[in-house]
Amino acid sequence: MMQQRLGMPDQVPESEAREDDRPLLFPVVQQVGPHGKTLYLGNLAAAENADCLFDAGITETLNVSINMFVLPLMLKDGVHIRRHQIGMIDGAGNNAYLMAAAVYLIEALMRGYVPAKPHYPKHRPGHILVHCRGGRSRSVALIALWLSRFMTADFADFEIALGYLRRLRGLDDSYPLAPMLALADEVQRLRLIGNDPHETPDHGR
Repeated sequence: MMQQRLGMPDQVPESEAREDDRPLLFPVVQQVGPHGKTLYLGNLAAAENADCLFDAGITETLNVSINMFVLPLMLKDGVHIRRHQIGMIDGAGNNAYLMAAAVYLIEALMRGYVPAKPHYPKHRPGHILVHCRGGRSRSVALIALWLSRFMTADFADFEIALGYLRRLRGLDDSYPLAPMLALADEVQRLRLIGNDPHETPDHGR
C-alpha cells in the first residue's frame, strides 16, 4: 500500500485529484522587470517536475502552502531550482501580514535576481512559479493581489485580476475558497500593500 505524502489531505474531490496528479503551468504575465521574467501559476506536481520546469524556463518557485515541502530539484543543465516558501492554510486562520509578505516576495522575485556565489549551487535567472497544492485557491488569491497592486496598467483592481486568473485557470466562482478571498479583502482593507496606485508608481513591465 502506497504511503500518503505527509501534509496531503485525506480526501479531495475527484476532479481535483485528477488535476493534482499531473503538472500544470499557466503563464500569467510575461516580460516583467529587467530580466524579462514570466510569472507562472501552477501546482505541486509542476513544482517537482524537472522537465516541466526546464521547458518553461523556470528557475525559482514560491510555495504558499504550509502543509507541504517541495523536494530539491536539479535541472538537466545542472541548475538547482531555488525554493521559496511562505506557508498559508487553505482556510480561515491566516494572518493578513503573511499574505502581504508573499505579495512583496513575488514583486522581489519578478523584478530582481540574487546572484549565486561560487560555492553556491549552480543557478541562473529564470521565470517564477507560484504554487500551492493545486494552484486553485491560495496561489490564485495571492497572484490576484500582486497583479492589482504592481501590474495596474492591465489589472486596475483585485476583481479584474481575479476574473482573469479564474478564466486562465478554468475555475468557477467557488475558487479561491471563501477564506482566502476574505484574507485578500483584509489585506486591502488594512492597506498592507497600498491600495492607491498613485501612492507608489506602477513599475510597468
